[in-house]
Amino acid sequence: MKAPLSWLREYVDLPPVTAQEVADRLTAAGLKLERIIPYGHDVKNVVVGEVLEIEELTGFKKPIRHCKVEVGEATPREIVCGATNFVVGDRVPVVLPGGVLPGGFEVGARKTYGRMSEGMICSERELGLGDDHNGIMVLPAGTPIGTDVVELLGLRDDVIEMEISPDISYALSMRGVAREVAIAFDVPFHDPAAVEVPDSDGSAWPARIADATACDRFVLRETHGFDPEAQSPLWMRVRLNRAGMRPVSLAVDITNYVMLEMGQPLHAFDRAKLTGEIVVRRAEPGETLETLDHVVRTLHPGEDILITDESGPISMAGTMGGLATEISDDTVDIVIEAAHFSAPGISRESRAHKLISESSKRFERGVDRELPLVASWRAVQLLAELGGATVRPGVTHAEVEVSPARIAIPAGYPGRVAGVPYPKETVVRRLEQLGCAVADGDDPAVRTGGVAPTAVITGGEVATKLAIAGDDMITVTPPSWRTDLTDPNDLAEEVIRLEGYAALPSVLPKAPAGAGLTEEQRLRRRVGRALAGAGFVEVLSYPFVGQADLDNLQLPADDARRKAMRLANPLSDDEPLMRTTLLPGLLKTLVRNVGRGFSDVALFETGLVFRPREGAPATAPVLSVERRPTEEELASIAAALPDQPQRVAAVLAGEFGRSGWWGSGRQASWADAVQAAREVAAEAGVELSVTADQHEPWHPGRCAALYVGDTLVGHAGELHPRVIEAYGLPPRTSAMELELSRLPLDGPVQAPEVSAYPVATQDVALIVPDFTPEADVAAALRDGAGELLESIRLFDVYTGSQVGDGHKSLAYTLRFRAPDRTLTVEETTAARDAAVAVAADRVGAQLRGA
Repeated sequence: MKAPLSWLREYVDLPPVTAQEVADRLTAAGLKLERIIPYGHDVKNVVVGEVLEIEELTGFKKPIRHCKVEVGEATPREIVCGATNFVVGDRVPVVLPGGVLPGGFEVGARKTYGRMSEGMICSERELGLGDDHNGIMVLPAGTPIGTDVVELLGLRDDVIEMEISPDISYALSMRGVAREVAIAFDVPFHDPAAVEVPDSDGSAWPARIADATACDRFVLRETHGFDPEAQSPLWMRVRLNRAGMRPVSLAVDITNYVMLEMGQPLHAFDRAKLTGEIVVRRAEPGETLETLDHVVRTLHPGEDILITDESGPISMAGTMGGLATEISDDTVDIVIEAAHFSAPGISRESRAHKLISESSKRFERGVDRELPLVASWRAVQLLAELGGATVRPGVTHAEVEVSPARIAIPAGYPGRVAGVPYPKETVVRRLEQLGCAVADGDDPAVRTGGVAPTAVITGGEVATKLAIAGDDMITVTPPSWRTDLTDPNDLAEEVIRLEGYAALPSVLPKAPAGAGLTEEQRLRRRVGRALAGAGFVEVLSYPFVGQADLDNLQLPADDARRKAMRLANPLSDDEPLMRTTLLPGLLKTLVRNVGRGFSDVALFETGLVFRPREGAPATAPVLSVERRPTEEELASIAAALPDQPQRVAAVLAGEFGRSGWWGSGRQASWADAVQAAREVAAEAGVELSVTADQHEPWHPGRCAALYVGDTLVGHAGELHPRVIEAYGLPPRTSAMELELSRLPLDGPVQAPEVSAYPVATQDVALIVPDFTPEADVAAALRDGAGELLESIRLFDVYTGSQVGDGHKSLAYTLRFRAPDRTLTVEETTAARDAAVAVAADRVGAQLRGA
């Protein structure tokens, strides 16, 4: 909503404040400021001139005139102009040399087309008054020569632009914004809707409401003898432009102006094009309508709200009029329509046809039900005043009775919500400033607030009572323009808002007693810290994938990861599925980083995957919001939900050990992916068993299955070349994915006991067949070494002639330590020999050099 400050001042007795001060008060009251747009503040040295002589210059491709213009100085000014819509004797705006036009455009004297031009004669667009650039702006005859045009035309103004949320529809009008400004500055408010509307004397064009759910008030007024040649006055065109609307014609401009002024959308019909009674109803099967934008629209039976006559639909109610009955250049008789349509109905209609208009934006948020009579009267008065029309006596007023909504509330309730005590007088005063009618207790004799008469909105007779001992009850009738006020919390919010959020104390809430984080939460945090410490960077990706992602992973047709939940309303048609693995999001993030020049990347992500249960319903039931769901209903929802295990995944590409002056780096490999999985397992206090496996999307010869005991918890290794090609990944990209939900959690991880006694080390090199997994050798050594073994580390792998073909040498460092004594050489040697013996028995290992 764009609100010119000069327009606001017509309805509010504002003190001499700036637009920024007004915007600050509105922001404090809860209206979101977008920007302040200044107009005309940089314009200077523009005066009224009278054209004395016009000489037509020839020899140019376009008309050029050399004019003498009287501007109130000793001698007339000579000005060259290319416009032809003015004659000798016309009064026009003139920028004198040294003058400045909107946008900082400075005008000087210069020679052009062989003549000296001492200034410039201006159009409306050049003065910032509109988009009309078809010719010079001709001022009314008798305008004093030499008058400052800035003051004459009110060029200087500020427009406050606000973002209006759906719950404050009243602010989509100057009337609504002005009321907020008046409350904010505590000054009188002059309601433009507070006018005397004459009693109806007969009816206008016949009309009725056929569907009370679509419309509960419909008003028609008529004028005749309208002058089709009449132009919208400058002040109206300027206000429309600055409020964000394009002037069209006088009749249309009047309907738009009244809509901006009061918030009531209007529509003008050409009376000569109407046939028979007008009926407001829902669309019927097979109906179409060509709207003002020259699009033939197929209407939705039983949904779209229509205004019809005997010829069929003539307008999509509250959204856009029909082309057949539009106001044309020869319209002389006009029917003005004002109505109160169903907000949900207009919202569905507008979105179904992808047709968003200024009218629909207001109706779908809720329009003041009491405005149609006033707004239609204002419109026909302007047609008579500006267009020479005669207002026909009588008004057609079809109405469905609606009961007023009343809300009973303890006077102290807003204070309890805010944590600040508000006296009853303050609560009543603030509610009355909004236009609410407030009565003590349940007394039906309602006393009216200060700025508006008692009004009615749709709703029940009595809303909710929050009876608390010692509280004075008040009964509040919200005004018709506040359809959002439906329960005590709404009223409490309004009192708090008007009293000022800045006045609320800042009190930190007391921390609730509890055990802190769960073990699952602690594990996730430890895993994140461990991977970050190992050189990985955490990312968050959307949990949505497409069929192409699953194909790029080279998943078999029967793979369980292809069974994914499909979204009913996906953000993107290319990604309609919930992820069953974390890898697609990570791989696409890796590609994006590499594409931006980051070739050495190590990323990880923790998050949920979604695995549908066998036999679960395809969709979850939609429950009523009128009551709390039963246990059976909650169980039916839970049954439709997929399993959502917590996983962690990582991807690596490029150098994992960076190169520099110290030497060459080390390329990331499958071993780094396996080590990342080991880092994760270590945070859970478990050790992984690693075995070779074949599992998409990993390379068959470089894929490791990760086990805790007999439980498969994940996979790691180098990705398959076809996966790398499909995603456009760097060569030999590696990845790891592990399911945190499968790691055992036996309470808090216990810190290991630290012995004060020295460590004893023993190195051992074993020769094994080259197909023997290193993990099996390490497990045999660990089992054979016994309780004295503190750690085991592989530090060398050798293949060559010294160990023979088909064999490899694995060299380990074994660290021994006792918690209660210093170990002897004999003890460590015996433990080492026992470990070698178990390795020889299990995997056929031979001690190298023996």
